Amino acid sequence: MQVHDVTAKGVPNRNRKRIGRGLGSGDGKTAGRGHKGQRSRSGDKPRPGFEGGQMPLYRKVPRRGFTNARFKKHFTLINVGELNDFEDGAVVDLEAVLANHLSRKTGDLLKVLGQGELERKLTIRAHKFSASAQAKIEAAGGTVEAIA
Repeated sequence: MQVHDVTAKGVPNRNRKRIGRGLGSGDGKTAGRGHKGQRSRSGDKPRPGFEGGQMPLYRKVPRRGFTNARFKKHFTLINVGELNDFEDGAVVDLEAVLANHLSRKTGDLLKVLGQGELERKLTIRAHKFSASAQAKIEAAGGTVEAIA
Protein backbone atom coordinates (compact mmCIF):
# COMPACT_ATOMS: atom_id res chain seq x y z
CA MET A 1 0.00 0.00 0.00
CA GLN A 2 1.28 3.44 -0.94
CA VAL A 3 0.55 6.87 0.53
CA HIS A 4 -1.34 7.98 -2.56
CA ASP A 5 -3.64 4.93 -2.27
CA VAL A 6 -4.73 5.99 1.22
CA THR A 7 -5.43 9.64 0.40
CA ALA A 8 -7.26 8.75 -2.83
CA LYS A 9 -10.02 6.90 -0.95
CA GLY A 10 -12.34 9.73 0.05
CA VAL A 11 -11.70 12.74 2.25
CA PRO A 12 -9.75 11.85 5.42
CA ASN A 13 -11.07 14.77 7.49
CA ARG A 14 -14.50 16.19 6.72
CA ASN A 15 -15.03 19.91 7.17
CA ARG A 16 -17.02 20.66 10.30
CA LYS A 17 -20.61 21.84 9.92
CA ARG A 18 -20.81 25.63 10.40
CA ILE A 19 -24.20 26.20 11.97
CA GLY A 20 -25.93 29.54 12.30
CA ARG A 21 -24.31 31.03 9.16
CA GLY A 22 -27.35 32.07 7.12
CA LEU A 23 -30.28 30.37 5.40
CA GLY A 24 -28.25 29.22 2.39
CA SER A 25 -26.14 26.92 4.54
CA GLY A 26 -29.12 24.75 5.46
CA ASP A 27 -28.43 25.21 9.16
CA GLY A 28 -28.94 28.93 9.59
CA LYS A 29 -31.65 30.84 11.47
CA THR A 30 -32.37 28.51 14.42
CA ALA A 31 -29.05 26.67 13.91
CA GLY A 32 -30.59 23.22 14.16
CA ARG A 33 -32.14 23.91 17.57
CA GLY A 34 -35.77 24.21 16.48
CA HIS A 35 -38.16 26.85 17.82
CA LYS A 36 -38.46 27.86 21.49
CA GLY A 37 -38.13 25.49 24.42
CA GLN A 38 -35.32 24.77 26.82
CA ARG A 39 -33.05 23.06 24.29
CA SER A 40 -33.18 26.08 21.98
CA ARG A 41 -31.67 28.42 24.56
CA SER A 42 -28.04 28.94 25.38
CA GLY A 43 -26.91 27.20 28.57
CA ASP A 44 -29.75 24.76 28.05
CA LYS A 45 -28.62 21.89 30.26
CA PRO A 46 -30.31 21.60 33.66
CA ARG A 47 -28.23 20.57 36.66
CA PRO A 48 -27.43 16.85 37.14
CA GLY A 49 -30.31 15.00 38.80
CA PHE A 50 -32.95 17.50 37.58
CA GLU A 51 -36.11 15.69 36.47
CA GLY A 52 -38.12 18.51 34.93
CA GLY A 53 -39.68 19.70 38.17
CA GLN A 54 -40.66 16.21 39.33
CA MET A 55 -39.30 15.34 42.78
CA PRO A 56 -35.84 13.98 41.94
CA LEU A 57 -34.83 10.49 42.98
CA TYR A 58 -32.04 11.67 45.28
CA ARG A 59 -34.64 13.57 47.34
CA LYS A 60 -37.14 10.70 47.39
CA VAL A 61 -34.74 8.02 48.64
CA PRO A 62 -34.39 8.16 52.43
CA ARG A 63 -30.99 8.75 53.94
CA ARG A 64 -29.89 5.64 55.75
CA GLY A 65 -26.93 4.22 57.58
CA PHE A 66 -24.10 5.60 59.61
CA THR A 67 -20.99 7.48 58.53
CA ASN A 68 -17.83 8.10 60.47
CA ALA A 69 -17.09 11.31 58.53
CA ARG A 70 -18.00 13.50 61.54
CA PHE A 71 -15.37 11.75 63.66
CA LYS A 72 -12.51 11.75 61.15
CA LYS A 73 -9.17 12.97 62.47
CA HIS A 74 -7.58 15.77 60.45
CA PHE A 75 -3.79 15.88 60.48
CA THR A 76 -1.45 18.72 59.61
CA LEU A 77 1.26 17.02 57.53
CA ILE A 78 4.95 17.81 57.26
CA ASN A 79 7.88 15.97 55.69
CA VAL A 80 11.18 15.39 57.49
CA GLY A 81 13.06 17.22 54.74
CA GLU A 82 11.29 20.45 55.69
CA LEU A 83 12.44 20.22 59.31
CA ASN A 84 16.00 21.29 58.36
CA ASP A 85 14.88 24.90 58.89
CA PHE A 86 15.10 24.38 62.66
CA GLU A 87 18.29 24.76 64.70
CA ASP A 88 20.14 21.74 66.10
CA GLY A 89 18.59 20.52 69.35
CA ALA A 90 15.29 22.36 68.80
CA VAL A 91 11.99 20.95 69.97
CA VAL A 92 9.56 20.71 67.06
CA ASP A 93 5.80 20.50 67.61
CA LEU A 94 2.69 21.74 65.80
CA GLU A 95 3.03 25.29 67.17
CA ALA A 96 6.69 25.50 66.06
CA VAL A 97 5.84 24.22 62.58
CA LEU A 98 3.05 26.77 62.18
CA ALA A 99 5.20 29.58 63.61
CA ASN A 100 7.90 28.89 60.99
CA HIS A 101 5.25 28.78 58.20
CA LEU A 102 6.34 25.30 57.14
CA SER A 103 2.77 24.08 56.76
CA ARG A 104 -0.79 25.36 56.79
CA LYS A 105 -2.97 24.17 59.64
CA THR A 106 -5.39 21.58 58.28
CA GLY A 107 -5.99 19.79 61.57
CA ASP A 108 -5.23 19.90 65.28
CA LEU A 109 -2.99 16.82 65.03
CA LEU A 110 0.54 16.69 63.57
CA LYS A 111 1.85 13.85 61.42
CA VAL A 112 5.46 13.65 60.23
CA LEU A 113 6.06 11.93 56.88
CA GLY A 114 9.34 10.53 55.57
CA GLN A 115 10.03 12.43 52.35
CA GLY A 116 13.43 14.15 52.18
CA GLU A 117 16.54 13.88 54.33
CA LEU A 118 17.07 15.24 57.84
CA GLU A 119 20.47 16.76 58.69
CA ARG A 120 19.65 18.14 62.15
CA LYS A 121 19.41 16.56 65.58
CA LEU A 122 15.87 17.43 66.64
CA THR A 123 13.34 16.44 69.26
CA ILE A 124 10.05 16.04 67.44
CA ARG A 125 6.72 15.89 69.24
CA ALA A 126 3.87 14.76 66.99
CA HIS A 127 0.75 12.66 67.16
CA LYS A 128 1.86 10.28 64.40
CA PHE A 129 5.02 9.35 62.50
CA SER A 130 5.41 7.28 59.39
CA ALA A 131 7.87 4.40 59.79
CA SER A 132 10.36 5.96 57.36
CA ALA A 133 10.14 9.35 59.13
CA GLN A 134 10.84 7.78 62.50
CA ALA A 135 13.84 5.90 61.09
CA LYS A 136 15.29 9.05 59.49
CA ILE A 137 14.86 11.15 62.64
CA GLU A 138 16.58 8.53 64.81
CA ALA A 139 19.34 8.03 62.21
CA ALA A 140 20.07 11.79 62.38
CA GLY A 141 20.45 11.50 66.16
CA GLY A 142 17.10 13.04 67.02
CA THR A 143 14.34 11.77 69.26
CA VAL A 144 10.72 10.96 68.50
CA GLU A 145 8.00 11.74 71.04
CA ALA A 146 4.51 10.50 70.21
CA ILE A 147 1.74 12.59 71.75
CA ALA A 148 -1.23 10.51 72.89
